[in-house]
Amino acid sequence: MVNRTMGTAEWGLVGLLAVLWCGSFFFIEVMLEAMDPMTAVLLRVAPAAAALTLVVSMSGNRLPGDFGTWRALFVMGLLNNLLPFTLITWGQTQIESGLTAILNATTPLFTVILAHWLTGDEPMTVNRAAGVLVGLGGVALLVGPEALSGLGLDVLAQAAILGAALCYAAAGIHGRRLAALPVSVAAAGMLIASTAMALPLAWLFGEPMAATFSPASMAAVLGLSLLSTACAYLVYFRVLATAGATNLLLVTFLIPPGALALGVALLDERPTALSLAGMAVIFFGLVLIDGRLFRRPSFR
Repeated sequence: MVNRTMGTAEWGLVGLLAVLWCGSFFFIEVMLEAMDPMTAVLLRVAPAAAALTLVVSMSGNRLPGDFGTWRALFVMGLLNNLLPFTLITWGQTQIESGLTAILNATTPLFTVILAHWLTGDEPMTVNRAAGVLVGLGGVALLVGPEALSGLGLDVLAQAAILGAALCYAAAGIHGRRLAALPVSVAAAGMLIASTAMALPLAWLFGEPMAATFSPASMAAVLGLSLLSTACAYLVYFRVLATAGATNLLLVTFLIPPGALALGVALLDERPTALSLAGMAVIFFGLVLIDGRLFRRPSFR
């Protein structure tokens, strides 16, 4: 059985993953000014697949050669990339990024429920369920009450973001089947499968030839594909293999604080008292989920 506790190394990797993913919403916003959503999805996964295929080759590993593994990789690509990327990219054309962040933060809640019913070693506990709800409240507080004012105005777009969160949760459960693969092979294989599915869809439902490539949009493509996708998935599969889906997808709670921290560090932004309170609530939710602070000490 895989150890499903989170040590210092795992928490550090989850924090790194949050940093890599917190810029993805910004990159998507820039790309959507230059291209349609389906083309943006293709340009997210294709360069990342090429980069990780090179990593696999340089590391001396090989891509899988059997049908069963590729079938699992295609399912992973569908659940973890093609469906959620498309839903989120389209949803961001309809609703504010703050509301998107709140709805996306429901991922751990879906994961706790699915993991409880579909796995034998990630049961729902009182502190875990409470921590997820507290963390979700912290995200809403950090992003700001004004973001919630858009609830119900664009129901289809909001349903799309919630659908993406459910896909991420299902992918975290399914991805356990790839634990035997080296991290780079699992990440590269998933992105190759995602590219194979996204390419015909982009030509059928998008307008890739109409995309415009300014320095800003090219920088966004590179940032989204190489940092927020290729590098992020190397970390993703490492944490999934050691800490499990529920712990891994707590990263969605850390993305809004990560974006806030980057704004302070790079843009000289000043956090509000409400933002700081939201971060404190998120931290308390993570402490509840981790559970170690509330365990009785052993004197054996």
